Amino acid sequence: LWHCTANGLYSMYSSGVTAENFLRGVQQTDASGSVTFSTIVPGCYSGRVTHIHFEIYRSLSTAATSGASALKTSQLTYDRSTLTAFYAAAGSSTYGNSAANHAASNPATDNVFSDSYSTQLATLVGSVAAGYTSTLTVGIAA
Repeated sequence: LWHCTANGLYSMYSSGVTAENFLRGVQQTDASGSVTFSTIVPGCYSGRVTHIHFEIYRSLSTAATSGASALKTSQLTYDRSTLTAFYAAAGSSTYGNSAANHAASNPATDNVFSDSYSTQLATLVGSVAAGYTSTLTVGIAA
């Protein structure tokens, strides 16, 4: 799982943070196939809707650590009204231009979600003060 900062920067790729590695994680699922990450709500940068990237591998030790043979590579996003409220509450001092970028973005024209995102729409419940919980069920072929 990986995503950008509150200001839309990707560690290892964005100017000024190419030598850094953050907001990226690898975890193994539990016996029920669930995994939990603790992170921030990503910022929204110009040209994309808010999103989190993820990949699923059959094995942590032989596939995920090498980046070979992903079973699924995708992205998740959130309900637009929930994100509008989040960015307004979080404020520009923390999330920079995310509120304006989010208002200007559109899933229908996004280069990933424009073909439909119903299976990539994660829940986001909570508050800025208490924190949020996000859930997405992802199906994979056995």
